[in-house]
Amino acid sequence: MIELENINRFFQVGDQTVHALENINLTINDGEYVSVMGPSGSGKSTLLNIISLLDQPSSGIYRLNRQDVTAFDDNRLAQVRRENIGFIFQFFHLIPRLSAAENIEMPMILAGIPEQERKQRVDEVLASVDLSARAGHRPDQLSGGQRQRVAIARATIMNPSILLADEPTGNLDTHSGLEIIELMERLNEQGVTLIVITHDPDLGLRAKRKIRIVDGRIV
Repeated sequence: MIELENINRFFQVGDQTVHALENINLTINDGEYVSVMGPSGSGKSTLLNIISLLDQPSSGIYRLNRQDVTAFDDNRLAQVRRENIGFIFQFFHLIPRLSAAENIEMPMILAGIPEQERKQRVDEVLASVDLSARAGHRPDQLSGGQRQRVAIARATIMNPSILLADEPTGNLDTHSGLEIIELMERLNEQGVTLIVITHDPDLGLRAKRKIRIVDGRIV
């Protein structure tokens, strides 16, 4: 469960203070499918960064699975992220020199998982995203849709309870985008909490719960 209580985030830009998030109160229950929509500069990405523990609020309390993570140090935050959260980005963020299988394997290497188990899990997740035949291909040898499926496989290889997707179809054609949406929705049906940040109203409206943010406030 995600609980944000009176979350504020300030940024100092020159001599001005920018109030990126203002008194955000939000609860997202386990297994929900939530979209967060709003214009550019509305605070969507800042909210995502707070939820994903990539940034910390200026004030307020963030509880993840009933733990107050607000004051955790960097090492503890990294551990909580690794154990709970998977990320899908618009620009894939795959390592160019590594194959699809090696990109997917990377989080398990960082977590110290034994090689035999890593290989088995990589094979299973490649099959689940229909990429077994592309395991040895580098990102530049894959289509946009295939690269995003690799990114989803990497995001889910550690079995996270939360999947955060930031404009996941932004660089894809309509057909590939729909395939990615349906893949994420299948994961949600299996119990993964899915949070999608998007400008695309068609994608946003697919979510069972829609949140709109404007000028740093949930409206």
